[in-house]
Amino acid sequence: MEIESKILESNQHMGLKIGSVRRLVGITQQELAERLNITKQAISKLEQTENVDDERLSKIAIALGVSFEGLKNFNTENVMYYTNNFYENCGVIATHGGMVGTGKIETVNTFPIGPTMKLFEELIKMERENFKEATSGKKPKAKK
Repeated sequence: MEIESKILESNQHMGLKIGSVRRLVGITQQELAERLNITKQAISKLEQTENVDDERLSKIAIALGVSFEGLKNFNTENVMYYTNNFYENCGVIATHGGMVGTGKIETVNTFPIGPTMKLFEELIKMERENFKEATSGKKPKAKK
């Protein structure tokens, strides 16, 4: 019960949401500070603030490149749910222990990168050839 209340608290804590979304977007506190014309220390303090007014939250959402509603309603549990379901059958694991709010998401690739890169290179080569033929007026080769 105590864990559930902490999860509920963190899902209502706007500073934690801002920090989580910032990390998901892939920017540093310094970059966000520059976008908002404030100091990195102000961002650090903001990410520890439980309540943020809607006007300020709207400016932060714009700086992060997300919607106001998306930032306001951000929920780490939903992110983990959708991440787990998205990766379920593609050989990547997002563990529940690697919560988005902490910036620690574990991924495990179960396929070798070498053959995968070779396959993509061959596909790109084929598509370039087809594009070249299509733009020169020739009929593209049939795919095998």
